[in-house]
Order: sequence, then structure tokens, then C-alpha cells
Amino acid sequence: MQSEKNLEQETTVEIFQGSKSQLLAQTVKTGIIKSNLIPMFAGLTLALYKYELNPVDLIMNIVAATVGSAAVIASAGAFNNAYDRDIDRLMERTKKRPTVTGEISVKTTLILATVLAIFGVGMLYVATPMAALLGFAGLFLYTVPYTMWTKRHTVYNTEVGSLSGAMPPLIGWAAINPNILNPAILSLFVITLIWQMPHFYAIAIRKMDDYKAANVPMLPAAKGMRRTYITTNVYLVLLIISCIPLGTLSYGLMSVAILLSIAWLIMNVYGYHKKDPKKWATLLFVYSLIHMTVLFSTVIIYSLVGLYFNLH
Repeated sequence: MQSEKNLEQETTVEIFQGSKSQLLAQTVKTGIIKSNLIPMFAGLTLALYKYELNPVDLIMNIVAATVGSAAVIASAGAFNNAYDRDIDRLMERTKKRPTVTGEISVKTTLILATVLAIFGVGMLYVATPMAALLGFAGLFLYTVPYTMWTKRHTVYNTEVGSLSGAMPPLIGWAAINPNILNPAILSLFVITLIWQMPHFYAIAIRKMDDYKAANVPMLPAAKGMRRTYITTNVYLVLLIISCIPLGTLSYGLMSVAILLSIAWLIMNVYGYHKKDPKKWATLLFVYSLIHMTVLFSTVIIYSLVGLYFNLH
């Protein structure tokens, strides 16, 4: 009888703990943290390769960059959840967020976001002051110009938000070397910047009813499919051009990036003329994930393999 009672208490504790961790994960948006750490590592490994530095000698920088980036991104997610709870409750995909349901209070969310911001920027400072500056800039851009202003008032909200979304590769590079004016990392930054427009336009088409319900002026909902198609083509052409500076470090990386981007442009033209917006958007969305996964994986693998041979 006693063992059954203990088992029941342990099960209750496990469920409670699981629930708490789930609420925390939803509040700081762990999925976004993971996806943004990949480009951070791409920038970091590219810098190690460029300057032929032994990762063992810079293990503190690598750990600080990883932990600091994760904390800053988590802070941005928490701030966004606290501020957007009014429109989140109007959208199907966000109406169950803890800040909407009241499972976590706004005060607690803001305290969490503030602590994470201070801790994250501090950890990035341990790597380099430039990494900390970039981390703070990314957090500020996402929280103030994007979340608190442009997201609700202009179709150019995606462009403003993309500035913060493109910071991770710069942070990774800066954690190893503060010179962020190298053409290769600037190319990776611009690629990450431009990539976000076609990616988020695709999401906006797939979730158009949500954005219309919340009166969020995403380009497809505010200006229609034709404008979105033309704008996407423009950005994809710019994406192809932005890959060229990668050639200053590696023609191989440049070629991979260009081919991936050309394929995306072809898919956009093909998908749009199929006359089914949802299928077109799904094609763009899926390929955008493939594009960035393949590109960043290639950068990381190429850099690490090249670094190994350079050091041996």
C-alpha cells in the first residue's frame, strides 16, 4: 500500500516537472534556439578555418558563444511571447502558448527574459566584446523594432525581423575573431538575412487565416500572391548574388550556395505557376529548410575538415 502511494506521488511529481519544463520550453521557444545555433556554429567554424586556430585552445570561447547565444535567443523568445500575447490568442498556432493561457504570468516571463538577456550577453562577452555587442544588437532588433513596432504596422516587418535573425553567424565568427568585415562571413550574414524573406513568406501563405485574424500585415495577406511572388523572385536573385563573396574563402562553398539558391528560384517559378498557393507555399517552405540545412552543414563540415588538415 505504501509503495503504491509512493509510486503515485512520484508519478505526480514527474508529470508536474514535465509540465513545468514544457511550459518553459514553449516560453523561450526552444525550437528557434536550436535552429539558430546551427548558423552560429557555421560562423564559428568558418572563423576557426580561416585563421587556422585549434578549437581546443579556444574551448572557453566556443562554450561561451554557445551558451550565450542560446540564452540571448531564449530571452528574445520570452520577450516576444510576453508582448504578443494579445495577438497570439487570435491565431490557431499560438493560442495555446503559456503566456496566452495564463499558465505562466507576464511578470514571470519578463523576469525570465531579463535574466536570460543579462546572462547571455555576459557569456558572449566572455568570448569577445564584439560577440556580446552583436548578441545585444540582435536581441534589441528583435524585441523593439520588430516585435514592438513593425510586426503590427508594415509589410516590411519581415525585413526588420531578419536583421536579428541573421546575427548568429556573425556572433559565431566574432566569438573567435572580432573582425566581422571579412567578405566570407559578410556573405554568410547576407545569405542568412535574405533567406528569411522567402521562408517567412511561405509560412505566411500557409497560415494566412491566422495573420488576417490577428491583423498582422504579412506580405501575402496584405498585398496578395502576385506581389509576394515577384518580391520572392527579387530576393532569390539577390540571394544568388550574395553567395559570390564566399569565393574569397572557398570556391567550393560558393558553388554549393549558388546552386542551392538557383534551385530555389526555379522552384519558386515552377510552384507559383501551378496556381495552388498552399502547395506553392509548402514547396517553398520545405525547400527553404533543406537549403539552409545543407548550406550550413556544408560550411561546418568543410571548415572542420579543412581545419583538421591545416593543423595536421
